[in-house]
Amino acid sequence: MPVPTLWTIDHHPCGHRVEHDLSGRAADRRAGFARWLSERACTDCWKAARDGDAASKEEWLAAKHAEEQRAAAEWSAQFDMPPLEGPEKALPWGERCRHQLVTAAHTALVAEGTWDDADWAVLEEKIRAVTRAGWWIDQRDADDSDLPELLDAAGESDLGTENPYR
Repeated sequence: MPVPTLWTIDHHPCGHRVEHDLSGRAADRRAGFARWLSERACTDCWKAARDGDAASKEEWLAAKHAEEQRAAAEWSAQFDMPPLEGPEKALPWGERCRHQLVTAAHTALVAEGTWDDADWAVLEEKIRAVTRAGWWIDQRDADDSDLPELLDAAGESDLGTENPYR
């Protein structure tokens, strides 16, 4: 018997019962995802709670970006990362992307992986060499464990701002 694709979920926080189409998930991940969904408010209640905080979507997003920016700036200072180069509008976004990718890569490669501090130190120098904000923005969806290969592939033009509009 095939694993069902339509699941009726009782959302415990709000008490609503909603049918969810889980066909976009692998069959072996549907039950776990359904359990996860049951521990959260339904979509309508989640949106109402988010919108009911008197903050518009734009304000909510701005506050989220500000928090991420603060964390990225603290991280950059703590690990002596060089400032990024490029268009003014891209700099904060690039800094957030660099912070998120590098910290996720450290977790994947060192904390949970097989790398030691010496391996990471070599990679950290390559990280410091790429100062073009656009490069970090372009890598925002990359898998964290791919960072070493991505940095090796970074061409000379990615090291600085030879083309700031790229």
